[in-house]
Amino acid sequence: MSTPKSKKIDYILVAIALLAAFLNMFNIWQDQTVNGYYTAAVTSMLQSFHNFFFASFDPTGYVTVDKPPVTFWIQTISAYVFGVHGWSVILPQALAGVGSVLLMYILIKPTFGKMSARLASLAFACTPIAAAVSRTNNVDSMLVFTLVLATWMLFRGIRGSKWGFVVAAFGVVGVAFNMKMLQAYMVIPAFYLFYIFASKVSWKSKLKVLTGASAALIALSLSWAVIVDSIPADKRPYMGSSQTNSVLELAFGYNGVSRLTGNKGPGGGGGARPDGGQMPQGDGGAQDGTKAASSNAFTQDGQMPSTDGQVVSGDGQGGPGGFPHGGGPGGAPGGKGGGGGAFNTGTAGPLRLFQSALSGQISWLIPFAAFGVLALLVGIRRKKPLTAKQFETLFWLAWLLPAAAFFSVAGFFHQYYLIMLAAPISALVGAGWTELWNLYRERASWKMWLLPAAIAVTTAFEMYIISPYKGQIGAGWAIGVGTAGAAAALILVLASKKEKLAHTAAILGLLALLAAPLYWASTPLLYGGNSMLPEAGPSLKQGSGMGGSRMGGPGEVNTKLLDYVTKNNTGETYLFAVSRATEASSYIIKTGKAVMAMGGFSGSDPILTVDKLKEMVQNKEIKYFLISSGGFGGGGGTSSELTTWIKEHSTEVPKSEYQSESTQTQQGEQGQVSTQEGQAQNQQIDGGMSGTRDGQDGRDRQDRPMGGGMNGSGTLYEINVDSL
Repeated sequence: MSTPKSKKIDYILVAIALLAAFLNMFNIWQDQTVNGYYTAAVTSMLQSFHNFFFASFDPTGYVTVDKPPVTFWIQTISAYVFGVHGWSVILPQALAGVGSVLLMYILIKPTFGKMSARLASLAFACTPIAAAVSRTNNVDSMLVFTLVLATWMLFRGIRGSKWGFVVAAFGVVGVAFNMKMLQAYMVIPAFYLFYIFASKVSWKSKLKVLTGASAALIALSLSWAVIVDSIPADKRPYMGSSQTNSVLELAFGYNGVSRLTGNKGPGGGGGARPDGGQMPQGDGGAQDGTKAASSNAFTQDGQMPSTDGQVVSGDGQGGPGGFPHGGGPGGAPGGKGGGGGAFNTGTAGPLRLFQSALSGQISWLIPFAAFGVLALLVGIRRKKPLTAKQFETLFWLAWLLPAAAFFSVAGFFHQYYLIMLAAPISALVGAGWTELWNLYRERASWKMWLLPAAIAVTTAFEMYIISPYKGQIGAGWAIGVGTAGAAAALILVLASKKEKLAHTAAILGLLALLAAPLYWASTPLLYGGNSMLPEAGPSLKQGSGMGGSRMGGPGEVNTKLLDYVTKNNTGETYLFAVSRATEASSYIIKTGKAVMAMGGFSGSDPILTVDKLKEMVQNKEIKYFLISSGGFGGGGGTSSELTTWIKEHSTEVPKSEYQSESTQTQQGEQGQVSTQEGQAQNQQIDGGMSGTRDGQDGRDRQDRPMGGGMNGSGTLYEINVDSL
């Protein structure tokens, strides 16, 4: 007699999936534009297949975003169905996060059992950075889902000796390459090693399959890049954030080697500020967080200036330096406890993931996973074939260790990249718990004590993560986690002969260890997140006025400026031009019309020359330019030449035409402050000083936003065609 279908449903898995859906989706409808850079691209991609294929940032196809298009294709389809809203471009990533939770269950259950699968899924759902990034339109949640899907194909191909699934798995990694380029290849060592050693076919068959799989990987990885690079430059948009207008250069430069070396390069190669400007190189960071706080382009009260110079709220996320809690994103309050680098990603070294800048995002259960790995691999013998459990454990290690090594030494990455570690950590926690319990239940000599040791050590580590936040969340969390973990470990030590009690303690002990990560994962929906640089943690609480609000979207639209350039447009392709994409995004989203980001995302892409700009003006493509006191792109060769040429051939539009009186007054005050600061800096230099202040290495001067009036000094110029 067949079992009724309803009894096949794992209701605990359903509850875990619902938890993930809640963490990923609740209140996303309050976010209007999310990461405006990408939302503007979706707005533009809806307007033509040309824009859609190239992932053009603007409606005219002037420059692309700085990522490959696959995730944005999916977001555009969602926006086509539901309209362009914050929630409609978040939805694909939120669903991808839930999909990853379900796939973890499917991956773990066949080999390790239902309990391990449930725990792995729950651990993934409770991973703070996974929940945080799934609530944005950044591509990483979709990337990880795609890689986990590829893993499922690989496992199925090896378990069933089906070569087609193996080839498809490598092909899907190639698709993931077209989401975030080389980051997708972090799993490649695990894929090759797992197939080579775990597959039960002959070596000749392995060679054939791996040849086909490698071909599929390379072909799908490079397909879009080769097509784009083979199209003449004047027939397509400029490849954003590249220096040679090449997808391949972008893949292996800005989105490749530069991530490891931290080399900034002129195209944003070492990283960019949340507003799109260049971020200074991190040096390990000051313990008081002053460097992180001063290294971005926000006002001192944590608000982002609008394009018309008015200071506007970043959706309730304020904080010194524009980050939600003062010391840069993530990490402990004020950037303490290992915070450092331009984005508070800690100090490079073998213990980087355990520093408070990163540990609260991803590392909670790493100690437990390590004990689980020990339990799973302790039975390996030289002359004994590896079991399926051991092979799969080694696969997850081969994913985890290279990725962790990269993040431990990388010169430039953001905290939300750490979602790449979520799947292997979750798998090893789920599988490890079951093996630890089996060793304990079987009273396997010294190995039985690995379970209480795992709970005790992980409890201590979690208390270490929580301790810097006592001022924000009180001592209750540390006391609660410590008490619960210690009690579970103690019961396991003292009640080893009472299996039922010990089993309950083992389960509750792990659940207690998931409580704090679950709270961290819920903070973006409770207190509001950061759409450009997603993070999780109670520090978000300091800068939030309402649950679900966000920081990182585009600035407010200056309606007076918009009305002026629209009314006086005489057929020009662009309403006006600004320095970088983040200054144009809000206008593109609001109007669907073209605003030129002359220097791409960071303002420093070498897209334009004076001759090319002159030609565009003569062809009636552009006539208005909004320029700050720093010019386009923050100065430098071509940027300075462009600014000089524009000013020499333009008339300054009276500020009363496009700015409110309050804005003009504010700009005057800011101009006086800038003059005074400039005089003080000159005095320091004349006196033989380096011009630094409070150990900040001049970052307040280097990182003021350039172009577009973002620092309150934007001036609108109208080109005099007759002067050309």
